[in-house]
Amino acid sequence: MTKRKNHSPDFKAKVALEAIREEMSMAELSKKYGVHPTQIGTWKRAAIENMATAFTRKGSAPEGVSAVDVDKLHSKIGQLVVERDFLADASQQLLGMRGKKW
Repeated sequence: MTKRKNHSPDFKAKVALEAIREEMSMAELSKKYGVHPTQIGTWKRAAIENMATAFTRKGSAPEGVSAVDVDKLHSKIGQLVVERDFLADASQQLLGMRGKKW
């Protein structure tokens, strides 16, 4: 059984960029870099799809976060805070009963 290769993001970007340029065929790139042509195609597609993120402003709000999702997360945080406080009080009461007989 052969060990899986883990390629660095820099390597993937380099290969994807060459695939986007189309100066060499996928088979030639595969032979040059020792990576399956399907994998090169996947990296190329990912690079093209995510290229717009390189031009987004830093600190801008991420797209796709709706008010409904934010409300759900806030309610979950509130629930967890209440549970934490309850358990903290209960553990303090139990620790306070230590040494006393039930």
